[in-house]
Amino acid sequence: MSFLGATAPQQQGGIIMVGRFLETFCNGLRILLGCLMASLAVPVGMQVISRYTGIIPTFLWTEELATFIFVWVVMIGSMVAVWDGTHFDVVITPDAQSPLGKLIQTWVVYIFITIFALLFAWYGIEYAKVGSIQSSVMMRANLLWIYISVPVAGVVWAMFSGYRLYEALTTYQLSKRATS
Repeated sequence: MSFLGATAPQQQGGIIMVGRFLETFCNGLRILLGCLMASLAVPVGMQVISRYTGIIPTFLWTEELATFIFVWVVMIGSMVAVWDGTHFDVVITPDAQSPLGKLIQTWVVYIFITIFALLFAWYGIEYAKVGSIQSSVMMRANLLWIYISVPVAGVVWAMFSGYRLYEALTTYQLSKRATS
């Protein structure tokens, strides 16, 4: 069977490459997340020192900067959580024992993630447009830098959950072949 002229081994090789690319991309997100967490220590540290010691004056821009960095930390952390499968989900049924049951449970979770991801991506574009015409009070930074995190997260969630959906189907097919 071929899809767009590709044979099965070519398709499998392409999917493996996509998986490797997404894993590498997620590792880059982890590094970025670590850098953002380290950089978050600077404005928060300045706030603590100025508030409790009086050694340095109180700077209001540090609070804004800490908030901006924190927004990106949360969004990037959620992207990594979708890839790792450590995202928040509610278990309402017992764990399935059969491969088909496991596939259905996995698909339900990732389909909902994909739906919300696409909603975030779609409506996040309008949200980011609103941010592009605003600037922060203290730093005078364009708020697009913060608002754009919503559609970016939506796109990445959709990519990661789409791959996980495919991966779950492949795992099911392999387990079905093994039992046949």
